[in-house]
Amino acid sequence: MKGAVHSIETFGSVDGPGIRYIIFLQGCNMRCRYCHNVDTWAPKREDTQFLDADELLDKAERYKTYWGNDGGITVSGGEALLQIDFLLELFTKAKKRGINTCIDTALQPFTRQEPFFSKFEELMKVTDLLLVDIKHIDPEAHKDLTANDNANILDGMRYLSDINKPIWIRHVLVPGITDDDEALRKTRAFIETLGNVQKIEVLPYHNLGVYKFKELGIKYTLEGTPAPSKERVENAEKILRGQI
Repeated sequence: MKGAVHSIETFGSVDGPGIRYIIFLQGCNMRCRYCHNVDTWAPKREDTQFLDADELLDKAERYKTYWGNDGGITVSGGEALLQIDFLLELFTKAKKRGINTCIDTALQPFTRQEPFFSKFEELMKVTDLLLVDIKHIDPEAHKDLTANDNANILDGMRYLSDINKPIWIRHVLVPGITDDDEALRKTRAFIETLGNVQKIEVLPYHNLGVYKFKELGIKYTLEGTPAPSKERVENAEKILRGQI
């Protein structure tokens, strides 16, 4: 089995604990208006690499001496869970090699229906940590921002809490869209229902991916949106962490 790989980062320091070997898989059903990897949306491109699990792990282990006690591999995207069969094989083999495993996901494909759910259950047995995005707590605002509902995403987070699978929560702060104090407090109220949250990160919006939209002929709908101020980022962090 081979995975559709968009790119690889060998020394990642912000996508999980320690130094990470990050595998970006191709394909995503979300259409986030601020996406900086819009070139990962399509299931495959002319430059897509098709690699099997052993090929990827052999490449990753060249950097194992830099990982320390906390590092390992992180699979991101795109949306990694769209290639769940490949991901299950990759992580199963990674654990046999003693490699720490992490998934960076929006949980958009999550469902309790089969055949996905049984595969997800098995995947969680070989996954150490998930980095999970909360794009927006309000379903209509979430759909406007990503072209997808968030009901199954929140359900996926509840399931991860039920099985006590550790997660880090990430929230991209976009002025005028995701930085509303009321929405942030509702997000905090949801987080408080979960028992598996190890860390909460606020990621300031940036427009570094705009050129990719233009190259692909996709309209960028957040043109002119500024980065959030330091004060607004700190405010969001305090609200989401229950400090105010």
